[in-house]
Amino acid sequence: MEKRAHNFFAGPAALPYEVMKKAQEELLDFRGMGVSVMEMSHRDKAFIAVADEAAADLKKILGIGDDYAVLFLGGGATHQFVMLGMNALHEGDEADYIVTGNWAKRAYEEGQIQGKANLVASSKDLEKTFSELPEIKKENMSPKAKYLHFCSNNTIYGTQFFDFPEPLPGVGLVSDMSSGFLSHKFDATKFEMMYAGAQKNIGPAGVTVVVLKKEWAEKTFTKKLPKSLDYNFQIKKESMFNTPPCFNIYITGLVFKWVLENGGLEGMEKRNRKKAETIYGAIDQYPDFYRGYVTNKAHRSWMNVTFNLPTPELEDEFVKAAKAKNMLGLKGYRDLGGIRASIYNSTSPESVQFLADFMEEFKKNH
Repeated sequence: MEKRAHNFFAGPAALPYEVMKKAQEELLDFRGMGVSVMEMSHRDKAFIAVADEAAADLKKILGIGDDYAVLFLGGGATHQFVMLGMNALHEGDEADYIVTGNWAKRAYEEGQIQGKANLVASSKDLEKTFSELPEIKKENMSPKAKYLHFCSNNTIYGTQFFDFPEPLPGVGLVSDMSSGFLSHKFDATKFEMMYAGAQKNIGPAGVTVVVLKKEWAEKTFTKKLPKSLDYNFQIKKESMFNTPPCFNIYITGLVFKWVLENGGLEGMEKRNRKKAETIYGAIDQYPDFYRGYVTNKAHRSWMNVTFNLPTPELEDEFVKAAKAKNMLGLKGYRDLGGIRASIYNSTSPESVQFLADFMEEFKKNH
């Protein structure tokens, strides 16, 4: 195997080695066609089969049927913050939002532009901002809301929902799942819409996966919009209204196959639970030295592990020493600092154990 770094970048992030090798093998000659996926028309039957396979595999992973549509769109998950409100909210319409981090806050702000966005719960104003999930009270929700929106995993601060919020009856449940997508078992049929920027957990940057319940979309998205911004039109055109990010869809499809080959959501949950226990175990063993940012252990993310050391200088030394041992991406988010280890589906248990062993060694040396 080629020399590969231990990749803890938060996004773009690690991809499965097997997927990278498959893409390498097919890079110049896709399935005997003599061209790369990057070179063929998105209207060609060979590429349409790639997109169709990816959508079908995702439905299989999620346990959903053809009453859901799978879209492959550009613009990133932040573009969905805009599209969601733009499609769903006429002037005076309401939507409910839960704010648990920077991206959830941005989604809420975009909702305010399009209609009336109700703040149902927020952990922003805690003594340690976003250090745990907020209490979600039904009395703060609006029965007039078109949807309840939340972010399933907080990439920056390191919290994650495992038990998802429940909206009021008749209100659609919508989630930005970018950094927690496919990381553990959950009931996808409870959602009217979920979306994920691929660059965290399922593929390279440049494509966003949107999963929509067709009946809900038809009922909820009734505004006349430019075609490229209209979810129902994109469903009708099966993501092929204009040229989609073809190579990114191809890679994402290979990742879906890798997930299925490795046990689906159940396999990912087993894998990710073990990795999280390994890193948090190292933190909890030395709580005065490795200071976890998240205050409620039940809210700790399996995807993004955040912690501090006693001084910023020691944190800088930690990052430099880790890099010297071929561990990349451990510096915390620019607004938070500290250390962040992003251990998405594709990050190997061996890399996580290597980091835990390094943490043990670094503590003993300091």
